[in-house]
Formats: sequence, C-alpha cells, structure tokens
Amino acid sequence: MEGFIMDQNFTMNSRDCLQRAWINSMEMVRDFEMFSKKLDDKNVAQVFKKYAEEQGKQANELRELYNKYDNQNRSSEHHAGHPSHINHQ
Repeated sequence: MEGFIMDQNFTMNSRDCLQRAWINSMEMVRDFEMFSKKLDDKNVAQVFKKYAEEQGKQANELRELYNKYDNQNRSSEHHAGHPSHINHQ
C-alpha cells in the first residue's frame, strides 16, 4: 500500500509514515530516558530505562528503513528525470 487516506483532506505515503513513526519513536526514547533519570522510585526508573533502550532499537530500525526508502525514492525520481524535491501524490 503506497498511500492511505487519514481523512478526506490528508494523504500520507510510505515515506511520510516512516518519517512520522521515526520522529515519534525518538521522542519516546527521549521521554523514557528523562523519566528514568528523574524518578525517585528506582524500580519504575529501571522500567523506563529498559523501555528507552527497546524504543531506541525500534527508532534505529525505523531510521534505517526510512533512509533506505528515501534513497530508493530519490534514485528512481532522478532516473525518471524528476527533481527529488517535488512531491508526487
């Protein structure tokens, strides 16, 4: 599925979804790390530390997939004679 409609006025493609998920994932890593360092309850802090590490792995996978997809997209647009900065939807 190349694109899907979130509502009648907004369409996202695979690249957009990967980028959004990557950004959201990085924000969760940051939040979980902050929680793990600020909480007095060491048990809860340890849980957030673990979540930050796990979410960091997911963020890395999303980044790699996004970069791979974005590079392939730019390459195919270049070969087709289209500038990569134009959004084709």
